[in-house]
Amino acid sequence: MIPLVDKFVIKKYIENFLEEDIGWGDITTDLLIDHDIKTTASIKAKEEGVIAGLDVLDVIFQLLDSSITFIKKINDGDEVVSGDIIAEVKGPINKILKGERLCLNLLQRMSGIATYTRHLCNLIKPYKAKVTDTRKTVPGLRYFDRYAVVIGGGVNHRYNLSDSILIKDNHIKLVGGIKEALIKVKAKASHTQKIEIEVQNLNQFQEALKYGADIILLDNMSIDSIRKAVEVAQEKVILEASGNINESNIVSFAETGVNIISCGALTHSVKALDINMIIE
Repeated sequence: MIPLVDKFVIKKYIENFLEEDIGWGDITTDLLIDHDIKTTASIKAKEEGVIAGLDVLDVIFQLLDSSITFIKKINDGDEVVSGDIIAEVKGPINKILKGERLCLNLLQRMSGIATYTRHLCNLIKPYKAKVTDTRKTVPGLRYFDRYAVVIGGGVNHRYNLSDSILIKDNHIKLVGGIKEALIKVKAKASHTQKIEIEVQNLNQFQEALKYGADIILLDNMSIDSIRKAVEVAQEKVILEASGNINESNIVSFAETGVNIISCGALTHSVKALDINMIIE
């Protein structure tokens, strides 16, 4: 099921993005192009990939000028090859040019994330593990990045620090250990909140299992250690593998039987999909 872009949520982001890019006006376009001239522009793929972010573009153009018509030729999640027309934009050329760069920047980035996510998901399709994102996103782009991950077939981790409990290594050091951290959190957390804790070896894993973690994040652990943790857990808890996971090793992690594989590379080092806009 394709998620819906929440236009109310992204409107405030888009307004800030447009203000950053346009400033006090596009002086080049305003000096050269009459405001009354209308045109059609085609957005085309220049390489193979998965498209994500079309409804975001619709919001951008509507904020620039409500008379602009944005026509999707495909849907988010569809795969394209070089030369495919993704969408058409009809309206005042002056306003379309003002939104061109922002539209392409977001569409290229989101489609790049969706493409890489789809690639990783396809690699581990025979296994039960799901691919998830992390909070390693550029400030201001997290909503868009996470949407693209879902379009690519992945699932989302916590959105921000208030979204769920995740006890990490620094928390554990500061309170004196895994046992102490879990006891303290379980005494104060709401009954509706699951508790995830990060461990870095099998001894810490055994302790986290003993003291009632709901989710255990196996961070930078070897494949053999993760496999042993899966055997011990016997599906009593959700197990997440994390740490320098990419297309070269993700299958090995999936083969262990973990439930979740988190991959920061989905968003922190994304390669944008090559897309352009052609004015007719």
